[in-house]
Amino acid sequence: MKISTKGRYALRVMLDMALHSGGECVKVKDMASRQNVSEKYLEQIISILNRAGYVRSIRGAQGGYLLTKALKDYTVGDIIRLTEGSLAPVSCLESDVNTCERADICDTLWVWQKLYDAVNDVIDQITLEDLVNHHNQRLGLLDYSI
Repeated sequence: MKISTKGRYALRVMLDMALHSGGECVKVKDMASRQNVSEKYLEQIISILNRAGYVRSIRGAQGGYLLTKALKDYTVGDIIRLTEGSLAPVSCLESDVNTCERADICDTLWVWQKLYDAVNDVIDQITLEDLVNHHNQRLGLLDYSI
């Protein structure tokens, strides 16, 4: 499994909005500059996020994009799956029902299932809030004194 630039940039865009909105709209131009990605490509990605209701578009001179939910309500898994589709390592695990004729006798299926479960366990437990906290901790912006 390999996450494409679309999936990686979608996560970066969501994190960028979380870090730089301060309750105000974030412009594509500013995100593109900070993320070193073309505006045109970011607009395509934001269009996907907007259609899914992850972000909201505000028109006008002070317009841009806002996140629609609390940071804790976005998981990395949700964002990646939205842009990438299935993250199954083999095609027979892409749907809820395994229709592979060898599923009952496949001695390697459990390896792929364990891999798929492990990936989902990780990305479904990390939220946008966790990423913001990690960013702030990395920069020394969090105060952990008691």
